[in-house]
Amino acid sequence: MDAQPRAAVKTSATYASRGSSQYDLILTLMCVVIVISNIGATKGVQFSLPGGWEIVTDGGFFLFPLAYILGDVVSEVYGFKAARRAIFTGFAMALLAVASFAVIIALPGFTDAYGLEKQAALEVALGPVWQIVLASLLGFLAGQLLNSMVLVRMKERFREKALAGRLMLSTGVGEFADTLIFCAIAAPVIGITDAGGFFNYVLFGFLYKTLIEYLFVPVTALVIRVIKKREPSYVPAELEPVAA
Repeated sequence: MDAQPRAAVKTSATYASRGSSQYDLILTLMCVVIVISNIGATKGVQFSLPGGWEIVTDGGFFLFPLAYILGDVVSEVYGFKAARRAIFTGFAMALLAVASFAVIIALPGFTDAYGLEKQAALEVALGPVWQIVLASLLGFLAGQLLNSMVLVRMKERFREKALAGRLMLSTGVGEFADTLIFCAIAAPVIGITDAGGFFNYVLFGFLYKTLIEYLFVPVTALVIRVIKKREPSYVPAELEPVAA
């Protein structure tokens, strides 16, 4: 008798264990990026592009997209729970930095002219950071969780396929939520008070961050593939033949 045909069924999406050195390194870099971005975001930045278009953003604009790229790597390789842990850990470190800045500013300093100048500079530069962290906490928390959820949900459906498309879609959803929430809170801190400036701030922030991450999708995908190969606990979900 001829052998019965065998059907193929998809296994569940799989992830590596977060108890690895790669996860620790990514988590550490993610925390550093978040803290530095929050400090840089206290400075308003304005420059002109050809054609007379004025760009309004903040000093952390060039670094913050890296946090999302790292979040994509964690979500794809280690799963939603590991990504959620990384997000909360990053913001715990950001809050620790803010608390430290508050203590440093409150400590009595030298009363000579140079000491007073440094005190004033610290208050101006680091004083508003708690508001930036609040904006970043709410925006990044919502954006990163949405980004991770979309990426993981799509992986459940496509498994190892369509990685570039999954990265781009999840990024667009996460960045829009992140940018809108962050800008709504951070705009007054950096001196943006009119509707036109706010719209410019949101639009440029969303387009810039999303475009940068789209441009880096090949790099992100390459990093993900390398880490998957280096993670002994990562076993890609494949099609398993079963009896019809």
